[in-house]
Amino acid sequence: MNLTPQDYQVLIPYILLTAWACVLLLVDLFIPKERKSLTALLSALGLAITLGVTLSQVGIAQTGFFGMAALDGFSTFVNALLLLSGILGIALAHGYVKRLGIERGEYYTLLLFSISGMMLMAQATDLIMVFIALELLSIPLYVLAAFARPRVSSEEAGMKYFLLGAFATGFVVYGTALVFGATGSTNLYAILASASNGTSTLLLTIGAALVLVGFGFKVAAVPFHMWTPDVYQGAPTAVTAFMASGAKIAGFAALLRVFATAFPALAVDMTDILWALAALTMILGNIVAISQTDIKRMLAYSSIAHAGYILMAFVPYGNPAVREVSIAAGLFYLVAYAFTNFGAWGVVIALEKNEEKELAITDYAGLGRKHPALAAAMTVFMLSLIGFPPTLGLVGKFYLFRAVIAAGFTGLAMIGVLTSLISAYYYLRVVVTMYMKDGEPTVERETWLGLATGVTAAVTVVASLVPQSLFAWASEAVLNLF
Repeated sequence: MNLTPQDYQVLIPYILLTAWACVLLLVDLFIPKERKSLTALLSALGLAITLGVTLSQVGIAQTGFFGMAALDGFSTFVNALLLLSGILGIALAHGYVKRLGIERGEYYTLLLFSISGMMLMAQATDLIMVFIALELLSIPLYVLAAFARPRVSSEEAGMKYFLLGAFATGFVVYGTALVFGATGSTNLYAILASASNGTSTLLLTIGAALVLVGFGFKVAAVPFHMWTPDVYQGAPTAVTAFMASGAKIAGFAALLRVFATAFPALAVDMTDILWALAALTMILGNIVAISQTDIKRMLAYSSIAHAGYILMAFVPYGNPAVREVSIAAGLFYLVAYAFTNFGAWGVVIALEKNEEKELAITDYAGLGRKHPALAAAMTVFMLSLIGFPPTLGLVGKFYLFRAVIAAGFTGLAMIGVLTSLISAYYYLRVVVTMYMKDGEPTVERETWLGLATGVTAAVTVVASLVPQSLFAWASEAVLNLF
């Protein structure tokens, strides 16, 4: 069988970004060490061009490469969010890597390769393709986590992430093998057909559960979260910011694609498991975050907690009446979390001087008096993470809780509300420290960093006032999954 132009059209954004990264890797050899900002600019340009191509594909729905990849509203929505995350990740890293003396051109090309893997993950409709995409997005992140060598904490973060990431990949591979044994195929549509014909077996259920475990590691869901605090703290902060958003978006996108397409017949069987995962993740993430004094570890546990909120969107999946609204709410919340997360980490980067020294929450004392604009932005991000108006975080939680309650899971919604109240303690502690305690914080003034922080703060507030268009786009994206 020969490939057709339609096959390549399905993966045009992925092919474009991968080719751009390969060419940039060669071009970077000729860029002097003191002018690596040009590599960052070219990387951002490649992401912007790819984003334009991705948006031009809105409304197109087709499959390619013998049914192994799909171009539809869902992949377009997720890829656009991933590309925006990449641009924000470069903006946060531009001055940071230079300041810490780790500015090397490979940083940006590794980032591009990881994003290409994430994009492929969103389009994969075959479990083999999912595995390839998982490796493509993970391997560059392992290297980036250890990018601040020879700093011991960074090397340790890279090694921990690699070992536990490889362990998680093993679950995905073994689960894929069991699914293949039960259905005779790794194609998501073929698996659906087999399950719909009444041939669903215990083997298929176990295989689906193992795939869920593998992606549970990627999205940092409890009890598969143990790598998150140490890796987030040890990795360069700019890498952590990208990892906390990009890897989570890709992981949840894969979960949505795989379980919506291949395993709808197992939705009822897995409801209790997903309910427990979401509840445990919200509870543990928020409670442990209370005791953290280091801002990076606090945001790491915050990331775990928000994985629990997003997992809530999967729980009503067995109820056809609300599952589309629920999954759309999950996509909307991913957007809200991505912008809020990048903004919060941008403020952390602005205050960070030496990664060998922990950046404690007390180091934010006096920020409201000395740098009021930065403190105001951080306040917006903290309020959004809590779910307080007028922020995207509030709208996202409203959509999630509404869908969960409509499906009859009022208890889970109550856990979400209570854990949000608990989170107010440690998020507002940062705000109180900034405005009500004396200190002399020093801030790095970097154009790209300041622009990224300002834009994310503005989007977090303004988009919350008119969220209908974004939620409508998310809803249209979900329709392509069913």
